Amino acid sequence: MAKYLLLKHYRGGPPRRPQGDIPMDQWAPQEVTDHIAFMDHVADTLRERGEFVDAQALSPSGTFVRYGGAGSPPVTDGPFVETKDLIAGWMAIDVDSVERAHEVAAFLSSAPGPGGVPLEEWIEVRPFLTSLPEVTG
Repeated sequence: MAKYLLLKHYRGGPPRRPQGDIPMDQWAPQEVTDHIAFMDHVADTLRERGEFVDAQALSPSGTFVRYGGAGSPPVTDGPFVETKDLIAGWMAIDVDSVERAHEVAAFLSSAPGPGGVPLEEWIEVRPFLTSLPEVTG
């Protein structure tokens, strides 16, 4: 078994989606309820298979902090490449293979959004580090 972190990126799905990218705070209450129920269903299904580790939704607000020498640390809303990339939540799983991790990620990506249409949002699949990197030189 190998552990993977699945990061839910709400940065848009395929351009063919008729509803576009509507922030969750603009969804109808039932659409939010349906989305959360789907996420609970995914977690329950993974629990039954012994693959679920943990999951959390994240607030859209946050800050970046780093060490900046003596005094107060620098705080910013983030070093972003092109646009702010909202990570809406994460799920940790423990599965037999990277292929299975990809299957789970695809299932998560099918979560319903506005109008019940699958979001098809990007899910980043990151393996947990199982050993320290080899240092040479």
